Amino acid sequence: MPDPRFFEDLGPVTLAELASLTGAELLAPDDGARQVRAVAVLASAQPDTISFLSDRKHAAELASSKAGAVFLTQRDADLAPEGCAALITPVPQAAYAGAANRLHRPRRHLGDQAVSADAVFEEDVVLAPGVVVGPGARIGARTLVGANTVIGPGVTIGRDCVIGANVTLGFALLGDRVRILAGAVIGEPGFGAAGGTKGVVDIPQLGRVILQDGVTVGANSCIDRGAFDDTSIGENTKIDNLVQIAHNVRVGRNCVMAAHTGISGSVTIGDGAAFGGRAGVADHVSIGDGAQVAAAAGVFRDIPAGETWGGFPGQPIRRWMREVAWLSRSANRKGADK
Repeated sequence: MPDPRFFEDLGPVTLAELASLTGAELLAPDDGARQVRAVAVLASAQPDTISFLSDRKHAAELASSKAGAVFLTQRDADLAPEGCAALITPVPQAAYAGAANRLHRPRRHLGDQAVSADAVFEEDVVLAPGVVVGPGARIGARTLVGANTVIGPGVTIGRDCVIGANVTLGFALLGDRVRILAGAVIGEPGFGAAGGTKGVVDIPQLGRVILQDGVTVGANSCIDRGAFDDTSIGENTKIDNLVQIAHNVRVGRNCVMAAHTGISGSVTIGDGAAFGGRAGVADHVSIGDGAQVAAAAGVFRDIPAGETWGGFPGQPIRRWMREVAWLSRSANRKGADK
């Protein structure tokens, strides 16, 4: 279930209503009266949740899932396990997005109070002029919050933190001694879209951002909240200015990322990894403990622990340097430019 500190629960709802809302067809019409209370991916689904299957390569996950209902295509209808109601649609992920919007709604800070009356502050918290603090937010002792920063509903900030000016914090849990520099945006929706019958639709992002103790986030950096799971940054990791970290990324402890690094969705990064400026990592890649990515490298494959990669596409750095040297020699051969 999405964290109730950040999302309102709008369920339960009948499968008949979801079928009507999404344009799906119930394989067994008698299932229309069944109710679900939440959406969930296959791995975490329960009997009172609805999920989706858009690729047969995940058929085994569906077979072992506890989901009470699932959106899938006509071709995959036979994959729904016993007891799991099937809703047939040509666009399962878009239908899932519609169900998510019906069942869950992000909490908002409404009204004319900049600092909500039910926000909780420990001793010696300092709020600069223009700070907005949403309902249910909690700020730990001796934390400083800069001018015009917005702290959304339910956000928890630990002790001895420094939050710069014009920061936006939502759907996030921060540990102690966290530093976020000016203009950073933490917890906005990650980039998720799916093709629907009427065009591309946004996929609701129902996860959180977790910043552990001692994390630093540079100016104007963005860390997206998770789509299904959390985006998490491990203890003492240091992130430079203008870094982008997408949804569901898991960063280990004591990592460093130089400016303009871009980490795509669902990447896993081990402890002690380092990224040079303008390094980029494709989605669902795993970076091992102590690995290093050279500046401007583009990584499309897993990097084993302790290795250093560079170039585009990324590869072990010695191999990349040999290729660069060979190309340079080839280009400089007599007559090569004629």
